[in-house]
Amino acid sequence: MSEKEKQIKLGLFLAPQGHHLAAWRYPSTASSELMSFDYYHKLAQTAERGKFDMLFFADNYAFAESFPEAAAQTVPIRPEPITLLSALAAVTKHIGLAATASTTYNEPFHIARKFGSLDHLSQGRAAWNVVTSADQAEAMNFHSDAHLLHALRYERAEEFLNVVKGLWNSWEDDAFVVDKDEARFADSSKLHTLHHKGKWFSVRGPLHLPRPVQGFPVIIQAGGSEPGKELAARTADVIFAAWQTLEEAQLFYSDIKGRVVKHGRSPDDLKIMPGVFPIIGRTEAEADEKQKELEELIPQEAGVRLLSTLISFDLSPYPVDGPLPKLPELEQVNGVKSRFTLLKDLAEREGLTIRQLYKRIAGARGHREIKGTPVQIADQLEDWFRQGAADGFNIMPPYMPGGLEEFVDLVVPELQRRGLFRTEYTGRTLREHLELSRPPHPAAQR
Repeated sequence: MSEKEKQIKLGLFLAPQGHHLAAWRYPSTASSELMSFDYYHKLAQTAERGKFDMLFFADNYAFAESFPEAAAQTVPIRPEPITLLSALAAVTKHIGLAATASTTYNEPFHIARKFGSLDHLSQGRAAWNVVTSADQAEAMNFHSDAHLLHALRYERAEEFLNVVKGLWNSWEDDAFVVDKDEARFADSSKLHTLHHKGKWFSVRGPLHLPRPVQGFPVIIQAGGSEPGKELAARTADVIFAAWQTLEEAQLFYSDIKGRVVKHGRSPDDLKIMPGVFPIIGRTEAEADEKQKELEELIPQEAGVRLLSTLISFDLSPYPVDGPLPKLPELEQVNGVKSRFTLLKDLAEREGLTIRQLYKRIAGARGHREIKGTPVQIADQLEDWFRQGAADGFNIMPPYMPGGLEEFVDLVVPELQRRGLFRTEYTGRTLREHLELSRPPHPAAQR
């Protein structure tokens, strides 16, 4: 495709109540329906009506209770992603179905089987967001008081991903002949048992599934640290990112694309999709009023807890209207290092107090916040897309379902009018939506 023909890729980052910390308090949010399948069905249908490439459901494995009052003021519930996406596969036809699963607190065989099954049930629309867990509280739900160090988490993640891909290659694409007359269901010469023995895992295989429809489900990663960027450049199809400025996003985009080439891949083999939190109004004044209303709904304790979690440092003892205290050096942080750096730099660059900083990040959580009319929102997306900062965007509606409906009904038509976004789905699988090639089975390359 020429640069002129390239179009923006769009993912829906599906937070059940919306992404703003106070979204559940917003008047139009369906806060009592967060465990209702009908609710998620409607959201998925809206995103598919908007021709989104995929919807993405994030996940973690703990609810931290270290701030009891804040725990009562936020939403601690959500469905299990694979269960939900498997159900949504039956009531959608085109949209990709992506979910987080951690390599720190899972086993490769389980993940290979779950995402391989989802790919078959959805006819080629599955995607796996490969993450390393960052929260000490998660360790305590998995037989451990000690959370793996950052470098070890990435070492484990790389071996984990290699094992999963090996299991997905258990059978060649044409291994299942289903010949009733000859009593031959499969060609056993096209079965490949993994026999993996590594530092972290010992997995014999094979997987009792045909090779996934897409070869491999789409692989998503989001690490902004040095190990995370290297892992993504070698192995990922999509990378989610969080940047505040065009210059930061351009540097990251150029860095990642350069690493992809260094590893013998085409720059187009990895799509970079920063998170974007859009506050949309039919007028600028309406958008400003929505932002102000959301900020006024933030409970102080919940704001401090969120910020503490994101920077891996307890801010509750410090004056909320004072500056950030002296924080640990980056090498001492055992949480998400890229988010720690982003928020620390933002506070220092703009001289923000703890209260001002949690208000700034209570919606986008370190991702880019944009605000304005549909035309202004489209302008800002187009600017980053055309200036080498993004291949697409992971859209983070402030509240649900209204924030998604506004984007689909007001912003998507403006992007389509500019020729920047599809008017109809033309592919069948998520890889086809994202213009990614299907990985061949290793046996086919011999």
